Amino acid sequence: MSKKKDLVFALVLLAAAVVLVFILDQTLTETGIVMTVLKKGCIYSLVAVSMNLLNGFTGLFSLGQAGFMLIGGYTYAILTIPAADRASVYQYFDGGIVQFSVPFWVGLICAGLVSALLAWLIGLPVLRLKSDYLAIATLGFAEIMRAFFQWDTLGPLTNGSNMLRKYPSFTTLMFPFVVSAICIALIVLLINSSFGRAFKAIRDDEVAAEAMGINLAHHKRMSFCISSFFAGVGGALLAMYQTTIQAQAFKTTMTYEILLIVVIGGLGSVTGSVLATFLFYAASEWWLRFLDSPLTINGWEVPLLRSGFRKVVFSVVIMCIVLFARQGIMGDHEFSLSGLMKFFSKKRKGKEASANE
Repeated sequence: MSKKKDLVFALVLLAAAVVLVFILDQTLTETGIVMTVLKKGCIYSLVAVSMNLLNGFTGLFSLGQAGFMLIGGYTYAILTIPAADRASVYQYFDGGIVQFSVPFWVGLICAGLVSALLAWLIGLPVLRLKSDYLAIATLGFAEIMRAFFQWDTLGPLTNGSNMLRKYPSFTTLMFPFVVSAICIALIVLLINSSFGRAFKAIRDDEVAAEAMGINLAHHKRMSFCISSFFAGVGGALLAMYQTTIQAQAFKTTMTYEILLIVVIGGLGSVTGSVLATFLFYAASEWWLRFLDSPLTINGWEVPLLRSGFRKVVFSVVIMCIVLFARQGIMGDHEFSLSGLMKFFSKKRKGKEASANE
């Protein structure tokens, strides 16, 4: 019964979110800072949840998310650039070798499929590693991909070190919100399925999971490929948001930011990753922006306020969160009706106990 109530509660929240996004889409300007935060929040929340599926729910410490986003973004751009514009985009490589274009939704799906295919290929040797060794291997893969896509020999396909442009993008907030919501909903359904329970069993105890008949190699590879698929879709959304894409931008710092968001939200919590994503970009790009501008009060100049100071303050805030909330905002819990009822029930019992004393 509680699951049905939680489902109804989730649908009500989703409907409210759709209405709110529609209102914001109609009232906010396309170039406003709030719109920027919301668009990036939608995109990176999908990437953070996909990373949480691997790191939080399966227990595989992977740092290759930026590499799969790069693959997805380039796949989308290469396939969707109009044929008439390819000569100007690939001007240093005789118009490129791809002389056709596909609809944007086909490009989005292909972005995820190509990322998942490469994840399957590298997962064959890499997923035999554990812990830090797996993290180093996947991080190395992401760096190799960044250099590989800038290789001039692949220029007719990737445009070398030059950026790709003139592919379809989006201007409304509704598009990235809908795509991210659908993808996150699919991930939630997967987590609540028998496969998701197998992932959690592997995370908790590999020996016990194998004794229960779970194929460790198969399920690890499945989690790795699914996570990479949605990271590829997130990379395609990021390419659409930026309107141009260049491999140089997909550095290791991008993966570290995503990992930080997952840790802040809570390993093993989907809603935690989503909340942490919006809070992360709202704080880093909006709420603390005033710290970058000098301020004078009655002739007295406030010290330290200058360009780049918000990053220092933001780093201190992140350190405090990591130190004093080690399980993140949500821990391994989800935002649900039953969870809220339990929370308020504990609060009420606590007040009653203190009153009786």
